[in-house]
Amino acid sequence: MRVGHGSADLPVPDGTPMGGYLDRPGPSAGSLDPLSVEAITWFDGERRFALATADVICVNEDLAHRVRSQARSLGCELWLAATHTHSGPETGCVPGGGPTPGPWLDRLSEVVSAAVRRAIDNERPGDGEARQGELHGVGADRSRPSAPAVVPLTVIAVHDRSEQDERVAGVLVVLPVHPTVLPATSRLVSADLAGAVRRALRARLGPDVWAVVATGAAGDISTRHTRRGQDAAELDRLAGMVADRCLELLREPPAHAWSAGSRVAWAARRLVLDPVAPGEEALAANPAELAAGLRAAEESGDPVTVRMARSRLEGVRARSARANPIGVHVHVARIGELSVAGLPGEPFLAVAGSITSKGPVMVLGYVNGYPGYLPTAEAYRRAEYEVLVSQVAPGSAETLAGAARQLLEDM
Repeated sequence: MRVGHGSADLPVPDGTPMGGYLDRPGPSAGSLDPLSVEAITWFDGERRFALATADVICVNEDLAHRVRSQARSLGCELWLAATHTHSGPETGCVPGGGPTPGPWLDRLSEVVSAAVRRAIDNERPGDGEARQGELHGVGADRSRPSAPAVVPLTVIAVHDRSEQDERVAGVLVVLPVHPTVLPATSRLVSADLAGAVRRALRARLGPDVWAVVATGAAGDISTRHTRRGQDAAELDRLAGMVADRCLELLREPPAHAWSAGSRVAWAARRLVLDPVAPGEEALAANPAELAAGLRAAEESGDPVTVRMARSRLEGVRARSARANPIGVHVHVARIGELSVAGLPGEPFLAVAGSITSKGPVMVLGYVNGYPGYLPTAEAYRRAEYEVLVSQVAPGSAETLAGAARQLLEDM
């Protein structure tokens, strides 16, 4: 097995509309840290699989289709995942999916292609080791403050076997936490928590070790109840906690992910999800009532309350205008003994927990499409923010998880 890593900067000009928050006070006005696309490739001598992460709010299907077509011309199967930073450019992130704005469709296609090409050029013989463990104090259920602040953390260490010292060449981290430390009032471009974790890992492992951070099933998990501030210092603190925990896991006995003679394989299935039916359970939110709630929130002056009320209203309006089913793709891959599931949109953490197979499993969110939030069926009984803005019917997340499990079994 040969493994490569490539990176390409994603510049954001001042004055660019930013994604993630409806109440952003204006377009981008400077940069806190650079955005990038990070790519990893695995080549078994016949087939090449690539995972790329982009510091954007979402990846719509039109963008995924273009970059995947470009990658196939390189003989490569590509998944493109958004880190879901809320401090990057607006890439057309609307519940149920939408078109990617023209400039970003072109720019991202170019940058993703550059990162994948560099990864292919950098491929070296390498094996991988997987560790999984609990991460405390960084992410928690954002709608239920009393829930434990514990999330799963996956770390894959890639060893360069072309060197006599068999050094660690890089790490892939799957972190199921919304990268939303910076506030809606910030107009500085940033990769937020994913970027800060990358920097923290490189600082601890050395400048020659690459780090890729993918966002897992983080639909209901964020730093809202764990962060102590919303600035660069808090980014560094939380990222340091993640990096330190990764180092602890790297010292524990590993499970083999892949070795020299391993093979790569992948599969996908297209599914059609039903939209939310009018009057369904707790989803029957009245737009007039939500508009009144927004006015009350604006009178309160609390920016978080205003943001949530505005998002609920916009989500329900979008839902009432939607009559067509929502098409999505579920992807799975095997890299040696490592099983990987790539889900679109924002699946709840419990959705990832329901996907099991033999050996280590990584579950990624925000992959190759954006249907919006994918709550568990149980969550639809609660009138929480994510449920009110979700565009898919109850049971959709379980359908996706079941498809992923079946695909993995069939492989």
